[in-house]
Amino acid sequence: QVQLVESGGGLVQAGGSLRLSCAASGRTFSVYAMGWFSQAPGKEREFVAAIRWSGGNTALAASVEGRFTISRDSAKNTVYLQMNDLKPEDTAVYYCAIRSRSGVNYRTWHFKNEYDYWGQGTQVTVSS
Repeated sequence: QVQLVESGGGLVQAGGSLRLSCAASGRTFSVYAMGWFSQAPGKEREFVAAIRWSGGNTALAASVEGRFTISRDSAKNTVYLQMNDLKPEDTAVYYCAIRSRSGVNYRTWHFKNEYDYWGQGTQVTVSS
């Protein structure tokens, strides 16, 4: 079993910053990519960012481009989401996910079903 533990969420004023972390542990597993998704109340879970484990290629949703950055520490099996200039519309539960199946398709890696394991989520609330 693979466990993903997110941390770093909280309450912040608009314009502020947060850094989310997601640490993966458990049985031997492969990581081909990790992603962050957000889910606001009453809405679908949607893509925020992804990073390929080998090579570090990244992708960001258009709504966070220029404000958020995804990075990873391979030695710690940890992925980070640096969130700057936060807006009230960023308020959501943020989930990290691992793709452990081989191969990464840059055309589809923003879809939820490309990922195999999910964390429990961390709440981010941005006040205006």
